[in-house]
Amino acid sequence: MEQVKISGYHQVPRSIEQEARKALSYYPTLSETHITFKFKENIRKSTMQAQPDFKTILGSRKKRKYYVLISNRFKISGQEFRTRDIPSEIMIGWLGHELGHILDYTHRSGLNLLWFGFRYLFFSNSIKAAERTADAFAVANGMEHYILKTKEFILNHAAISPQYKNRIKKFYLSPEEIMEMVAARNNES
Repeated sequence: MEQVKISGYHQVPRSIEQEARKALSYYPTLSETHITFKFKENIRKSTMQAQPDFKTILGSRKKRKYYVLISNRFKISGQEFRTRDIPSEIMIGWLGHELGHILDYTHRSGLNLLWFGFRYLFFSNSIKAAERTADAFAVANGMEHYILKTKEFILNHAAISPQYKNRIKKFYLSPEEIMEMVAARNNES
């Protein structure tokens, strides 16, 4: 899959270039953060995954590199779909959520990131905290429209498995919580 450099710091597959540009536009603080978006054959239990480049974790935060891994396909009731074929707004929301993870990672030391990763792998309360934090960063950066569209796509799609919907409800911010955050943000300004 052809990768396109969209800045000195960001690389993305050409097929989702516009969506990545749009999602990144909501995160100006990540403009000088090395991020490579790439499709991967299979990601366990999710459609996308943000992670630091392991070789750069213990180095300077400014030189750290990150990946947004995107599963080539996802299943809805046993039927496979190509991830790159989902509606643009949904892709932007998914990418925005993953960029929320990366923003979170940029504030962490290398050792803290390693500890964070360990806890994420083994403790469900750590998964919930991480996913809700990523959603909160996306909303704080003005992406609520896209995050809500993505949740609506997942939660209201009749063919998506109840297990995946329950995972979303358990670990991520609900649409109501997002609207409360937006209202609080609007009241502050």
